[in-house]
Amino acid sequence: MINPEEKKQYAIQAFLDFLNTPLDTRLQQHSDIKPTDAALKLFNNVAAIVPAYKTFLSQNGINPANIQTESDFQTLPPLTKQNYLQKHSLPELCRYGQIETSDMIAASSGSTGKPTYWCRFFADELEITTRFEQIFHDSFFADTRRTLAVICFTLGTWVGGMFTANCCRYLAIKGYPITVITPGNNKEEILRVVSELGANFEQVVLLGYPPFLKDVIDTGIARGVEWRQYNIKLVTAGEVFSEEWRSLVAERIGSQNPCYDFASLYGTADAGVLGNETPLSICIRRFLAENPEAARALFGESRLPTLVQYDPISRFFEVEDGALLFSGNNGIPLIRYNILDNGGIITYDAMLKFLAEYGFNVAQASCLCHDRGIRNLPFVYVFGRSNFTVSYFGANIYPENVIVGLEVPEIREWVTGKFVLQVIEDSDKNRHLTVTVELAPNIEASADKKQAITTSILTQLRRLNGEFANYVPAEYQAPEVTLKLHGDAEYFPVGVKHRYTRA
Repeated sequence: MINPEEKKQYAIQAFLDFLNTPLDTRLQQHSDIKPTDAALKLFNNVAAIVPAYKTFLSQNGINPANIQTESDFQTLPPLTKQNYLQKHSLPELCRYGQIETSDMIAASSGSTGKPTYWCRFFADELEITTRFEQIFHDSFFADTRRTLAVICFTLGTWVGGMFTANCCRYLAIKGYPITVITPGNNKEEILRVVSELGANFEQVVLLGYPPFLKDVIDTGIARGVEWRQYNIKLVTAGEVFSEEWRSLVAERIGSQNPCYDFASLYGTADAGVLGNETPLSICIRRFLAENPEAARALFGESRLPTLVQYDPISRFFEVEDGALLFSGNNGIPLIRYNILDNGGIITYDAMLKFLAEYGFNVAQASCLCHDRGIRNLPFVYVFGRSNFTVSYFGANIYPENVIVGLEVPEIREWVTGKFVLQVIEDSDKNRHLTVTVELAPNIEASADKKQAITTSILTQLRRLNGEFANYVPAEYQAPEVTLKLHGDAEYFPVGVKHRYTRA
């Protein structure tokens, strides 16, 4: 049980630690503290004070006193949304079984459209603020430049906008000359804010989902906005994008060095920001994009994942059967949580050794023009969710949402129920949601059927998926539907197990 005075003192101490601890000191903790020791300490705390985790351990026949070493820790069953979060009430998932140990609740949408709620406390936000500090300090030099931070993530109950706004404000309180404004994903308001306020600052940082920020930039160009004069920087989250996309956007905003003008977050509603791009990780990813043989050797796949660095004291990563597990303290503390992301981890030394074998020398990289962008932190790479979702403007879109649109009267007579959900990038690097639908036997495609199916899918996506409805701009919501004859060899081969999503 925690009382109000303890809660107050905990908040005060956490804020003082944040304000008084230099970034360099915080990011060197892993050199003095063994990350596995920090993970074990977190485990012992969670096992003692979180009712749901006590029950989980008991049901799996685990005595917390027996978890003493790294090997012991690795025997703990991974947590998932299904075996843990959905099995317990929200209070049981919180410290001491009390929602009031947190002071804010955010929401994310699941496959059914029913929100999942995430509790967090002020101190949890301070932990994540260090990720933003790393970006604003190391990439944007915002400790010495008057900076306007424009929050373009969706506001409201959704996790991204309010969380990001709070973190940026804490940096301002710490002494960074940052001023925050929150237009959310209102494109007209963003353009107005930048045009009317941008000239008062030495740089303007836009924080939002990649395709939405590109749409803002392209719309601005069409209206005569001279982005170059505002020294634009971008902080993105929620999407894997190509280096070609980064280069195109960099050209349109007048960026001279994308390694220092962009930073993508590896974030999740479950636990805030887990890792972030750095000038070093971007430089490496751009090298790998130009050297696909090296990328395949490093990642084991021909596609290029998101590549970020992380603080192993803040978020402890493991890999099990190709899935990323992480442990971290939050309003809902998580131990060995499987978020269903595929990927891997690489130590700093192993990464530099590998790159040297392919002729890449960090010390000689022309894009790394300052030591700020180079820190001895491990890397995590992320291919994305393994549960057949696609990510679009930061919203996770599930096949289950589309299925409902095909099951309404009349339409269900035209189709088999099979479809392929994709996000496709056009020649101008704009992303579009596409749904390729298999027609029932002896049914022919028509413009009327295509329009009816498009309308039905869109209606159900808006109804069932709160993230889709709130994150995706209205003009990008209607899916591009293609109708294929039954048994189409490319999309619906007969006798082959069907996959509802495609990269």
